[in-house]
Parts: sequence; C-alpha cells; structure tokens
Amino acid sequence: MTSSGVPASSVDGAAAECSRVVKTYRTATESVTALDGVDLAIPRARLTVVVGPSGAGKSSLLRLLACLDRPDSGSVHVGGLRVDGLRARGRRRLRRRHVSYLFQRPGENLLPYLGAAEQVRLAASMRGAEVDDDAISALLSRLGLGARVSHRPGELSGGEQQRLAVACSVIGSPTLVVADEPTAELDSAAADRVLGAMGELAATGVAFVVSSHDPRVMAVADGVVRLDHGRVQQ
Repeated sequence: MTSSGVPASSVDGAAAECSRVVKTYRTATESVTALDGVDLAIPRARLTVVVGPSGAGKSSLLRLLACLDRPDSGSVHVGGLRVDGLRARGRRRLRRRHVSYLFQRPGENLLPYLGAAEQVRLAASMRGAEVDDDAISALLSRLGLGARVSHRPGELSGGEQQRLAVACSVIGSPTLVVADEPTAELDSAAADRVLGAMGELAATGVAFVVSSHDPRVMAVADGVVRLDHGRVQQ
C-alpha cells in the first residue's frame, strides 16, 4: 500500500489533481480553514482512501473532487480539465460526464421506482453513453446481481443496493468515482462484497476515491491519503 498524498505535478495522467488548494468556511463568529494548501494526485485505475479524524477536511476534499464546490484558492483538475474556475453550470456538465458520487446510505443513490437494469440504463443515458442491454446485464452479473435485474431497491438488501449503486457509478466509464463512507451502513459481509466490486472495477480503469474510517477499506486500498487539520500528512 502506498501513499497517494503526493504533489499533483508528480503524477502523469492523474484522474484528479489538487494544487495548493485552500478552502475556508465562514460563520457569523469565525473562519474555519478546512483545507490548507493541499497538493494531491488521484491515480487512474486505483482505489484511494482518504482518512483522518473528524474535522480533518475529508468531506471538503471530496466535494472539490466531485466538482460540487470550488476552492478559495489553488487549482483542481478532473480528467485533465480545470474545475476551480467553472461556475455551477460548467461543473454540472463536467460532473455528468466525468464524475460519479456515492452516498453513505445505499438507498440515497437509487430511484425507488426503477428496477436494477433500468437504474444502470438511466445512469448511462445521463452520462451520454450508449450502452446495450447485454453490457448492462454483464455488469450486473459481474457484481453478483445477475438474478436481480428487474428488482427495485426496496426488494434488495443494503449490500445489493450499494453494489447496484456502484454499477450505476461506473457505467459509461467516468474518470472518477467519489464515495463518502460507502460501507458505513453495511454489515461485514456486504461491505466486503462492495469493496471487492470497487477494487475489481478500479482495475478496469476507473479511479475510486473513498472517504472512510473502516479498516477494511484501508486494507484493500491501493493508496491512502491522510488528512489532519486540512493538510496532507506525508
């Protein structure tokens, strides 16, 4: 296992990069620096886990990588495209093609009225990808959902829902999948299957960056980014 907390300029063809990123949040009484000069590269075709204590800046980093937010200073690139200068509409277009986001609660990643294959087909359509039924069936089978193609989320276990969400996240070959504590709501067996699916799919070329406190995630990760007080710890 190697550290992925390296200067962005040192990794060629990274899926995502941050250079001297600063992010500050202001309240009525104080200013809090969530990220303080972060230099970071997320390699392609790898599963990278972001760890650190509460308040370390993990969620802020994930939001920047997912193109949901902009830094106060510094630069963010995803798929070779600079994100920090884009307005909301531009970031939305970039997200649609290049980024998927997985929420902690499995059900929040899915539409309750669509079957599994329909969920994946919709995700592909939103990404602008042309994917046939055979490809969708093959992906679901690969994730152990071959017998669940018509099942809606309410008919699936939590682990099955999260594996379906992973299928939706990788269809159409996005550059980056960002996942916020994706195993926190799962039992050990379900978490292991989700992590196995992520690792297997990362090997096909998709970069996963996962925020987690789960030691099982660290055990299967290709790289670890350690944050503390908004800074990457080498």
